[in-house]
Amino acid sequence: MPYDPSAFPAFAVTVDLVVLTVRRHALCALAVRRGEPPFKGRWALPGGFVRADEDLAAAAARELAEETGLLAHDPALPAPPNAAHLEQLATYGDPKRDPRMRVVSVAHLALAPDLPAPRPGGDAHSVRWAPVESLLAQEGAFGELAAPLAFDHARILADGVERARSKIEYSSLATAFCPQEFTVGELRRVYEVVWGVALDPRNFHRKVTGTPGFLVPTGGTTTRQGGRPAQLFRAGGATLLNPPMLRPEV
Repeated sequence: MPYDPSAFPAFAVTVDLVVLTVRRHALCALAVRRGEPPFKGRWALPGGFVRADEDLAAAAARELAEETGLLAHDPALPAPPNAAHLEQLATYGDPKRDPRMRVVSVAHLALAPDLPAPRPGGDAHSVRWAPVESLLAQEGAFGELAAPLAFDHARILADGVERARSKIEYSSLATAFCPQEFTVGELRRVYEVVWGVALDPRNFHRKVTGTPGFLVPTGGTTTRQGGRPAQLFRAGGATLLNPPMLRPEV
C-alpha cells in the first residue's frame, strides 16, 4: 500500500518527569501548577515538548535541569554532586490525553536526595514538592478541594512510584535517594518511606552490609542522626542485588 501522508495526522511528542525525593520523612514528587491552558490552575508533573533537534534522553535531561537544576547521571561515570538518576519510564499515547492535539508523552523517572524548594519556570505558575499520597488522593492535590492532576499525570505518577518501589528490591537504586555518603540508618529510612513500612534495623543492617557490592565503607562517621557516631558508606559498584531486598507484605 503506498504511503499516504493524509492518513497520518501530525502529532507532538513530550517528556513528562516523575521526580521523586524523600523530604521530611515522606516520599515526595515535584508538581507544578499550570499557568496556561489547558488545565490552567491545575497541578501537573513537570515536562515539556521535545524540540526538533533533540532526542528523548536529551529532552528529559534538559527538562530535569530546568526544573530542578540537577544533571542526569550517566551510570557509567562517577556521579557529580548535583546529579540525579534518570531513566525512561513508559510511553502514554491515548488520543484524548491532551485537548490541544494528539500528543504522545514519553515519561521519565528521576530520583534524587532531599532537594531544596524548587523555582517555577516556563508555563508553571508555581512549583512545589508534595507527598505522593496527597498528589494521588481523589479529592485533589495536597488535600485541597480541587481537581486531580492534569492530563493523565496521576497514572504516570502512580506508575513511576511503583517502578521505584519494585526496583529498589533488586537493584541499588535506593542509594539514589541518599547523599554521596550516608549511614545504614539513612538508607533504611529510604526503604521505609518508599515502601511505606517499618523495617527491623538489625536485620536490615545485616542484609545491606552482607550483600556483595552494595555498600562500601568510607572510613568516616557522623552524628547527624544523633546518638553515637554512625559509620558512613557510599554506593558500591553492584547494580543488581543478590539476594534481593524483598518488599514486606502489608
